[in-house]
Amino acid sequence: MDFGVVLQTNPPAWRVVDLAKRAEAYGFDHVWTFDSHLLWMEPYVIYSQILAETRTIKVGPFVTNPATRDWTVTASVFATLNEMYGNRTVCGMGRGDSAVRVLNGKPSTIKEMREATRVIRELANRRPVEINGTTLQFPWAKRSELEVWIAAYGPLALKAAGEVGDGFILQLADPDITEWMIGAVRKAASDAGRDPESLTFCVAAPAYVTDGSPEALDHAREQCRWFGGMVGNHVADIVAKYGSGAVPQTLTDYIKGREGYDYNEHGQSGNTHTDFVPDEIVDRFCILGSVEEQVAKLEQLKSLGVDQFAVYLQHDAMDQTLAAYGDRVIPRVNLPATAKA
Repeated sequence: MDFGVVLQTNPPAWRVVDLAKRAEAYGFDHVWTFDSHLLWMEPYVIYSQILAETRTIKVGPFVTNPATRDWTVTASVFATLNEMYGNRTVCGMGRGDSAVRVLNGKPSTIKEMREATRVIRELANRRPVEINGTTLQFPWAKRSELEVWIAAYGPLALKAAGEVGDGFILQLADPDITEWMIGAVRKAASDAGRDPESLTFCVAAPAYVTDGSPEALDHAREQCRWFGGMVGNHVADIVAKYGSGAVPQTLTDYIKGREGYDYNEHGQSGNTHTDFVPDEIVDRFCILGSVEEQVAKLEQLKSLGVDQFAVYLQHDAMDQTLAAYGDRVIPRVNLPATAKA
């Protein structure tokens, strides 16, 4: 199983670069960042510095969208980084959440997301693409290669992930929901004549390693409760559009007490709009507890076909979590089968 870490590009930028360097040293494979240009610093500028100061780590947005960035500019950024640093980028793609809502905008349509995925991938892979009746290609790109992974919860987005994505991003770590959603993406890929095994499946959620005590678990829950609010915000959109039967009941039941969402506190522990999120949801959506409990849940996700687990690192134990994963969690999850026997 690969491991990633999801960062916010809060100032100072050197801190983000330092965390990325430490993640690589601890054995992480990917460094992802939020992509909301008003809420945080511009990630693509920071990617260049991360890539310059690391050797193997891959970087990318978690996730970008078709609305706030011109598709050809996005493709050019990825192709440029790949030409400079040797194909160490990946593009996470969604319809747009915080990046567009802070501008009082609306998420892109699934059709727009599909088309953006096609345009960005073709250009960044040095292939010609037709846009607005004109065939375009980067004449300077010689070796760039890029995958586009689609983040999804709702039925049409899951279908798009299976039909056109190189990978699927699921932002929660509940094994039952993971199994359901991976199954939906695999079916969509198969129905479209694609090999489901060719897709990469990435699950992302906060992880908080504790000493196993009830007091430590309570603290970890409070630090990670924000995540249930963020997921609930996406689910509320899906329920409003498709009804409560469009996604697993676990996702829809807990949002009944949801009253609103403040994007100025997006992705922040201790925010003021997540009281509706019960402990059970925090426990199911996140990975909390001792090293043994972390490993057990990761092994379960791995058995469901998860290729990468990406740790949301938005809490008060960022350094400790990186160290615990690097020293004790990642090595145990990736032990050879013979060593585990």
